[in-house]
Amino acid sequence: MPAITLILIIAAALCTFAIAAVVVGREARRLDSVAPRSVYIVDEAVEFVAEYLPSDTQARLTPDELEQLLTFHMRWLHAKGLQPANVVDRRQDITTPVVVTEDTLTGYLLGEAERNGIEILDDVDVVRVVDAHHAYFEAIGAVGPQATATELGETRAALEPDRAPAARIDASDASTELDHHVEVVDDTPTE
Repeated sequence: MPAITLILIIAAALCTFAIAAVVVGREARRLDSVAPRSVYIVDEAVEFVAEYLPSDTQARLTPDELEQLLTFHMRWLHAKGLQPANVVDRRQDITTPVVVTEDTLTGYLLGEAERNGIEILDDVDVVRVVDAHHAYFEAIGAVGPQATATELGETRAALEPDRAPAARIDASDASTELDHHVEVVDDTPTE
């Protein structure tokens, strides 16, 4: 085999490798910068949350009531701007963290339950539903980075000092597909 043919084969192989490395690297960088899409399926969420709840809470809530509570939670996320109407891939641009105290969400859900005729026999059931719903978000891969102490410090002034643990939530997507980050962080002041 002539030397020139061997040189051309090596050059072609090197060019092919270089082109493939550039394309793969560019796509990996693009995919890394886009928030992962987590699909929220209502029936799956209801089943997951129901199984996650303790038996005494399961006995007090019907599946329909549980689904309504989860729907109220999703509406609350939307009202906070954490669930925009458009389903689009977007860059991970969490610029302003939203820190929400657990008792604020629980109070909202209790109020919505009362307005919609859902009888809540024990307030702790709503707290457990919120915890289980956050566990579902984590299970579907919708949990993002934990809020840093700096982020919590910036928002601490807006929070009352005796608040319960807070959640840092950032979301962008429609009601059936979520592109969001939910992370429970402990915002209880230490002595």
